[in-house]
Amino acid sequence: MSEQSAIFNAKSSVKAADLEHRRTINFNIGKYNAAVPGGKQQFADLAAAREKAKNLKWRAIESLDTSLENFETAFTKRGGKVIWAEDAAQALEEIRKICIAKDCRSIVKSKSMVTEEIKLNDFLHSQGIESIETDLGEYIQQLDGEPPYHIVTPAMHKSKEDVAKLFHEKLDTDPNLSPEALTLIARAKLREKYTAAEIGITGANFLIADTGSIAVTENEGNARLSCAFPKTHIAIVGIEKVIPSLADLALFWPLLSTFGTGQKVTVYNSIISGPRQTGETDGPDEMYVILLDNGRTNILANPAARESLYCIRCGACLNACPVYKNIGGHSYGTTYSGPIGSVITPQLKEMAGWKHLSYASSLCGNCTEVCAVKINLHELLLENRREAVEEGAAPWSEKIAWKAWKMASMHRNLMNKGNRSMKNWMVNKMFRGWTSTRAPLDFATKTFNQLWTEQHKNEP
Repeated sequence: MSEQSAIFNAKSSVKAADLEHRRTINFNIGKYNAAVPGGKQQFADLAAAREKAKNLKWRAIESLDTSLENFETAFTKRGGKVIWAEDAAQALEEIRKICIAKDCRSIVKSKSMVTEEIKLNDFLHSQGIESIETDLGEYIQQLDGEPPYHIVTPAMHKSKEDVAKLFHEKLDTDPNLSPEALTLIARAKLREKYTAAEIGITGANFLIADTGSIAVTENEGNARLSCAFPKTHIAIVGIEKVIPSLADLALFWPLLSTFGTGQKVTVYNSIISGPRQTGETDGPDEMYVILLDNGRTNILANPAARESLYCIRCGACLNACPVYKNIGGHSYGTTYSGPIGSVITPQLKEMAGWKHLSYASSLCGNCTEVCAVKINLHELLLENRREAVEEGAAPWSEKIAWKAWKMASMHRNLMNKGNRSMKNWMVNKMFRGWTSTRAPLDFATKTFNQLWTEQHKNEP
């Protein structure tokens, strides 16, 4: 068992038994689940829309090299600068260089999972640079010293009482403030940061190949402020976020908002194509886009796993997953949690240390059913398991157990030789891995094969 697997087992065991945590999560996810069917009504043919989105992502990923080069060409024509980063270390070093050149002491940052992936805030802190999260949920998590809990809703696991208590402890506010009052306090504090920051950092929901633009979708307007007020804007984007054309946003924006939060479209949707142009009054003097690989080309090179790069990070699979709803986002111990995280994390990092995430699934298929771009998530989880075994990551005891099971299953006579007590002993005592997290099995006195034979013994 890897260190990460042991941590996962310990954290998930605690959270699964925490009934208050489960109540909060199911309450918050329930609000999304109630809203999503209404949002889906805007599509005349939802199945066709999802299929088209999947095909567009297929086209972009299959021609990823050309798509990214087209983006770079169009973006640089408008004065933007593109930086290619092979891994997190390269991305952080490039950001450090920009910060030094701009004599940066403070940064405002909008919600971005890829910046969590490279641990940007920790790095900036080590460089003596203040980095402030401007998304309300991310700001709450930053105050509490926690990473995001959910791809879309970073503080989903906190109740309004939890947030009020946190603000009281960190900002010395009244402990009984309403959510509206807490929001106004956060707004007032963050407004001061926008005007003081030398650099604004955002992610991007999509890279638009034909126009050389990034598309950012949000509900609070903080991303717009983060890239408009500071003189320098840095967008850090995973290379898989590319889509072929600006026209494709007419499909992807409604899909993302509907499957993410149930909205027909999010409140603020921005298309940014470079720094401020001649005659424009708003925007930064300089704009950089950092195209991050960080293991994504490993997935690209894997024909079976490549489909996972289609993900648009709507979070629908997390909301649908029975495992996620019981153990929560932090138990996964990685940036991307839930079904999509369990699929891509072993591929982005290394299979041996993270294969346990692919087993944190009931394989019910609900994640595949709700995916906005029809990724076969539960099949990819099985594919990860297969790869882990082929790479030799499965322990000796597991291999022996499955060989024995295969032999017995393929030979009916062997299966019938074991009586009820022997089978109970084999599963519950000898192979204790089953009962370590499950109730003991109690086999029937007679097998189905024996019952069938007895019922039909007089038939010709």
